[in-house]
Amino acid sequence: MPQDLDALSPVERIATDPAEDRPAEGLALCLSGGGYRAMLFHLGALWRLNELGYLPRLDRVSSVSGGSITAGVLGLHWGDLGFDAAGVGGRFQASVVEPVRGLASKTIDAGAIIEGILTPGESIADEVAEAYRDRLFGRRTLQDLPERPRFVINATNVQSLSLWRFSRPYMRDYRVGEVRNPTVELAVAVAASSAFPPVLSPLVLELEESDFTPGSGELQRPPFTTKVVLTDGGVYDNLGLETAWKRHRTILVSDGGGRTEFEPEPKRDWARHTYRILNVIDNQVRSLRKRQVIGSFKAGARRGAYWGIRTEIAKYGLDDALDCPVDKTTALANTATRLKALSGEIQERLINWGYAVCDAAMRAHVDRSLPRPSGFPFPGAALG
Repeated sequence: MPQDLDALSPVERIATDPAEDRPAEGLALCLSGGGYRAMLFHLGALWRLNELGYLPRLDRVSSVSGGSITAGVLGLHWGDLGFDAAGVGGRFQASVVEPVRGLASKTIDAGAIIEGILTPGESIADEVAEAYRDRLFGRRTLQDLPERPRFVINATNVQSLSLWRFSRPYMRDYRVGEVRNPTVELAVAVAASSAFPPVLSPLVLELEESDFTPGSGELQRPPFTTKVVLTDGGVYDNLGLETAWKRHRTILVSDGGGRTEFEPEPKRDWARHTYRILNVIDNQVRSLRKRQVIGSFKAGARRGAYWGIRTEIAKYGLDDALDCPVDKTTALANTATRLKALSGEIQERLINWGYAVCDAAMRAHVDRSLPRPSGFPFPGAALG
C-alpha cells in the first residue's frame, strides 16, 4: 500500500504481517462491542444483510465484546439458516433472532458478579461463560463454527498486550503463539471477548504448553502459554477491525458502541471513577478508528461501508431511507452498556435501527441498485 494510504490505516502492522499489504478480494464484516445494545443493533444489521443476500458472500466475520455474542450465535447456527438461490436464509429469525432476543430478556452481569464473588474457585468471567453456556451455546466449541465464513472472536491478552483470536482453525496471539484446531467452548470464547473491565474481567484460559505449535511465538513459555489472562476484545480493537482489515479488500463495519457524555460531577470512588476513565479511553480510540476507517474508504485504500448507532441516517444522502429521527436514534444509542435485560419494545427498536442504518449504508456506499426495504422488521415498534 502506498505510504499515504498506509498512514490512514486504522490497524497497526505487526511482525507476522506480510512485507506488503495485499488484502484479498473478499468481504469481511466487523461487529463492535457495546453490551446488549450492540448485540441487538448488530442483529438488525444482520437481518438486513440477510434480506439482501449478503450473508453467504461473507468471507470473514470479526467481532469483539457484545458483537461476539451475536457473531457466536450466527456462526453456531450458520448451517441451519437454509440459504436459497438468492442467498437469503429463510430460517434466520428462528435460528439467530430468537436466541439472541431470548438472552436480551435476561440480566446476566449482576448475577455473575454476585456468584463470582461468593463462589470459591469461580471468577465473574466464569459465571458469564456459564450464562452463555446455559442460554446460547451449550457445550459447543470453536470446531462447531463453519469453515466459511471464518468467524474470529477477539479478546485482549493482558499479559502480551496483543489480540487473542479465537477461530475454528486456530486460536492465536502473535507473541505467545498458535494453537491449532482448538476445542475451547464457544461460551468461553465469547465470555473472554465480552469480559468488560473492570468488573467482568479477566477470564483466565488454562492451557498446556504442548497445545502450542512449536516456535510460533516469541513469548512461548509458561505462564504465557499455561494461564492466559484475557479481557474484553474492545480494549485492544473496539471495532473488531484488525483481523478483517489486513485480509480483505471490502470491509463492512457495524458500530454499536456508545459515546462517553459530559459529566459535570464525575464519581470519585475508585470503582466508578475507573469505569469512567476506561470509557474516556474507549471513546477516544473508537472515534479515531472511525475517522481512519472512513478516511480509508474515501482514499480508496479499502471499499465498503461504516454504519454506527450514533450515525445520522440523513448523511447517507438517500431520499428513500427509512424514517429514523435523530432524537429517537440518539435515545437508543444511550442505552447502557450492560448485559442487563431489555424490554421487548427496546429490543425491537434497537433491531429496527440497526436494520435501517445498515440498509442506508449498503445502498449509499456498496451497491446503489439494492432494493429499498418495505419497512422495519418490527413496524409496530418503529424507533419509539
